[in-house]
Amino acid sequence: MNLPVLQNVHIKAEGGGVILSTTNLELAMRVRVRGKVDKEGEFTVPAKLASDFVLLLPNDRVDVSLGDAELSVTCGETSTKMNGIDAAEFPLIPSVETSVKFELPAEALKGALSKVLFAVSTSEARPELAGVLFKFEKGKLILAATDSYRLAECVLSVEEMQECRVIVPGRALQEVSRIIATLKDDPESGDAILLQLSDSQAVFTFGNAELSTRVVDGSYPDYTQIIPTQFATEMIVGRQDLVKAVKTASLFSRTGICDVTLSVKPEDKKVVVQATEASRGKNTASCPADVKGKENTITVNYRYLLDGLNAVDSEGVTLKIIDAMNPLLLHPNGQAEGESYTYIVMPIRQ
Repeated sequence: MNLPVLQNVHIKAEGGGVILSTTNLELAMRVRVRGKVDKEGEFTVPAKLASDFVLLLPNDRVDVSLGDAELSVTCGETSTKMNGIDAAEFPLIPSVETSVKFELPAEALKGALSKVLFAVSTSEARPELAGVLFKFEKGKLILAATDSYRLAECVLSVEEMQECRVIVPGRALQEVSRIIATLKDDPESGDAILLQLSDSQAVFTFGNAELSTRVVDGSYPDYTQIIPTQFATEMIVGRQDLVKAVKTASLFSRTGICDVTLSVKPEDKKVVVQATEASRGKNTASCPADVKGKENTITVNYRYLLDGLNAVDSEGVTLKIIDAMNPLLLHPNGQAEGESYTYIVMPIRQ
């Protein structure tokens, strides 16, 4: 549904502040801003225009008044009038009757989301893969995302909570991450974010901001079946060294395939990354590695591998390989207490 009013932000002055609301009918956001209200009222104006304008205002008092189908804004020496749409045309954002509540450490959740969101599927063919699995069990929260080509799983230690699982759309979680980043230094935000669930909705509350979204129907695939437990080759390698080698080789990978080959020889104590493209040539880059097991080779999509390497901030990473036909597994070294991260990339079979 493409309603013009959905491009607008709903502004409502009441009580001791102003409530800003936006929605696309799938997710909705409300933020309460403190202010002195002389007369209550509501109106909608284009959200992007209002945001771009406010960002250019000086750090000073802002006076807002509603005229005849226009909003007047004055700040310092700047004044403007914005045309908009009557608030009556803005969709009603219903309150959500929630049955389950979880209080989560905000910064830890933001960090975990940064490690899994990039693996969410962008295809609508399987809606459940367009979200992140939230799985609460036995004092831990498991976040998992996969597009069937790679899998990211982050486990956080949390207080004992009711066992529960829900799939939250990736787009909504990107907004949750932005909310935490924006409001983390606000004294009213605190250290925790509140997650409330109903049968069809999830509501995230952090400080004065609230985001509600529909959850994804369906069951998340049992991805644990594809996580290998035994490996033929394991290596510890410097993360930045490997990132540089993969980026160098990627310049010579085949367009559309994005293939780079990792070759490991235990006796050489290094991992060799290479790629060949008929019109450009061939590149071979290597970096030192502490290798256990046998000689091995695997070809993967370099973009997927870089996503996993860039998602962690450890100095070293551990890569585990079975053979060229099975997934490559990546762990950061020296993981933070109470957190574990697993990243898997499916091979490109030659």
